[in-house]
Amino acid sequence: MNRCIIVMVLLLVTATSALTACSPDDEPITENPVIPVPNPEEPGNNDNSGNGNDDSGNGNENNGGENEMNRNITVRAGGRSFAATLEDNATARAFAALLPMTVTMNEMNGNEKYHYLSENLPTDSNRPGTIRNGDLMLYGSNCLVLFYETFSSSYSYTRIGRLDDPSGLASALGRGNVTVTFETSNN
Repeated sequence: MNRCIIVMVLLLVTATSALTACSPDDEPITENPVIPVPNPEEPGNNDNSGNGNDDSGNGNENNGGENEMNRNITVRAGGRSFAATLEDNATARAFAALLPMTVTMNEMNGNEKYHYLSENLPTDSNRPGTIRNGDLMLYGSNCLVLFYETFSSSYSYTRIGRLDDPSGLASALGRGNVTVTFETSNN
């Protein structure tokens, strides 16, 4: 009898750990490593202005300018150019390091274009609830998504940036797959 109880307890413990090991929100395991991105809060950044410049005024002492990022980019599609502003986060910094990039983005659901990057980016995903026209986000760790319609969603994304004025984005992207260029701006 005691042996039967011990076996049942072991089965229950094993089943419980197997059922709680993964949840639908867990990221899939991938073979590609995450790109390390410098943290602007690390020592050597003595400036409290948030612009990444140190007291020397050149912003390059101790870090070679690694923590500085031009948050202004241009998104080109369908003969149109759109100004966009990147978030101030590790994902946006890793994305900016990949620019310039021209990719074919695939159509999905009549509200977004997506492209799988060849590298994983750092993530900090959450459920935004409402996706807005012009949002640039990361799904998982390597799926770049550009939304051209506003809608509600229960999916989790990491914010990369947003088009400053997404007027005309849907017509520029068209109904099918489209070539899109992302590049840093000089602004």
